[in-house]
Amino acid sequence: MKKSILLWALWLGVLPLWAKQQTPESIAEIIQRVNNNWQSNHTYKTRAFWDDAVYHIGNMEVVQLFPKSDFTGYSMRWAIHNRWQGATEKDPKKWKYQHYGEYQFHVLFGDWQTCFQTYIDLYKISPTKDKITRTKEVMSYMADAPESDYWWWADALFMSMPVMTKMYKLTGEQKYLNKMYSCILFTDSLMYDHETGLYFRDAKYVYPKHKTNLGKKDFWARADGWVLAGLAKVLQDLPKDYQHYDFFVEKYRRLAAAAAKLQQRGGYWTRSMMDPRQAPGPETSGTELLTYGLLWGVNNGILPMKSYKKTVERAWNYLQNTALQPDGRVGYVQPIGEKAIPDQIVDRNSETNFGVGGFLLAACEYYRYLKAGTK
Repeated sequence: MKKSILLWALWLGVLPLWAKQQTPESIAEIIQRVNNNWQSNHTYKTRAFWDDAVYHIGNMEVVQLFPKSDFTGYSMRWAIHNRWQGATEKDPKKWKYQHYGEYQFHVLFGDWQTCFQTYIDLYKISPTKDKITRTKEVMSYMADAPESDYWWWADALFMSMPVMTKMYKLTGEQKYLNKMYSCILFTDSLMYDHETGLYFRDAKYVYPKHKTNLGKKDFWARADGWVLAGLAKVLQDLPKDYQHYDFFVEKYRRLAAAAAKLQQRGGYWTRSMMDPRQAPGPETSGTELLTYGLLWGVNNGILPMKSYKKTVERAWNYLQNTALQPDGRVGYVQPIGEKAIPDQIVDRNSETNFGVGGFLLAACEYYRYLKAGTK
């Protein structure tokens, strides 16, 4: 019966989703199409703030997967345009971080440190001192400082936390790992929900001070996506003999399990993860970050394939067949914000720089997932 349905669908030119054969080659084509579309239609002359930097993190993941690709130059030109810096204030006495800020003195604010991930990756490809001078200056200052309250919003665990493990690998200095651990303990004290294993976006949204319109806990999918993806990136570089390695693994596993339970039947996560009616319908940025984080765990043996296979395949089905547009654009991305907003329109034309970066991260990890399955 199933064979006859397939033949009928082929005759009509309509192939049902279950019959579409996914291969590493088909995913490689998607990666190329998405990245070509972005780089062909957007200038590299943008600032080094988090939203543009997340695109370049995704681009560098593509470069890592396909080192002979032509995509490296785009990120290299962006880094040169920004003089290998984030925020540019020179005097450490003027550096700030305790409030959201896009000014040049917000040097210690994690959104200005996201770019350092790409600078370090570019340095590994072609090591010259100028690529990492500012990164070392800022992150060494932070690692040596007595404060640990740098990461007061969930996004910082993707924007800044992986820079710490990259700096450890770059320098061999354990002070970066120790600072990372003390900083995430502070983050946990503000916004970690011990009952579920999920993160509120920041202290403003902790239950019961803040609730959805129906009175439920309001976990913003993009925030928890940032955290899960950030933990995955940290675990890639964290030495297994580090004294707090198990802390990060267990945190990652618990968050992964909690997120998987809240996936919608359509493969996506709604903007308010525990209350789909707060902002109904598909959303891509949270979904792609969670997909990347889950796939990385499956691919690296930290999450059991048996438990997560359906989740990651259903998530990728949404990303490929709903979020991805024929011309390579990535739609259904909620604009810059910090919560699920009722009645906010998110549709196939809703594309952002960070949304493309997150899609590339998920796509590269899905390519690896399929590649491993063909061995």
